[in-house]
Amino acid sequence: MRSLIRQAAKPMARNTFVKRNISSSLASHSDAIFVHRDTPNNNVNTPFEFNAENQKRIQEVLKKYPEQYKKGAIMPLLDLGQRQNGFTSISVMNEVARLLEVPPMRVYEVATFYTMYNRQPVGKYFLQLCTTTPCQLGGCGSTKILNTIKENLGIQVGETTKDGKFTLVEVECAGACVNAPVMAINDDYYEDLTPETTDKLLDNLKADKPITPGPQSGRHTCEYAPGVYTTLNDEPYGPGFRVRADL
Repeated sequence: MRSLIRQAAKPMARNTFVKRNISSSLASHSDAIFVHRDTPNNNVNTPFEFNAENQKRIQEVLKKYPEQYKKGAIMPLLDLGQRQNGFTSISVMNEVARLLEVPPMRVYEVATFYTMYNRQPVGKYFLQLCTTTPCQLGGCGSTKILNTIKENLGIQVGETTKDGKFTLVEVECAGACVNAPVMAINDDYYEDLTPETTDKLLDNLKADKPITPGPQSGRHTCEYAPGVYTTLNDEPYGPGFRVRADL
């Protein structure tokens, strides 16, 4: 009797398991590679040494750290090396490790973690366009700015122009959401962008003409734009507002 019950239960047990399809979203590929690959201009045999001016800067930087903690200077020294060399090559990292007396791997860990260190050569003008949600929604939207740059320069994200002047990358939040859309060009921010002002910036850079950082809309820093609604319609109250005079 028990065997009959077990036999009858087997098909039922098999049928109780419902086939499930597992799906996932498409993988997002980075435009950068975070492992080292030797190239003619980026290998351990490529010489690098800090120039006299940067050696003086290094000594000033090291004064900020106790002798046993000078490894804390990895980031500022990598920045100096990148500015001198044009990018953070393997030779730059090895020289920083030698100066700070740390294993090279400690420097590699930092250089591969922070996106501020360019592991491959970039153009004279390094364009970092923010395409995070606030910049996609702010103003005309970063998508229009991205398309404008692509059309103007004839390159895609992660590429450098043939003349070596421009490199374009997308970045996550630049921290200037109130001035969206925003793009960093080298060390400066260019904000409140429109396709027209973006084209003007790029055309001036092509001619090596100076450009003015900050909002391109004419407003001052992140103050409300002239004629645009704001809750700040009167002079702000000064210190001590509504505080008892006898305090």
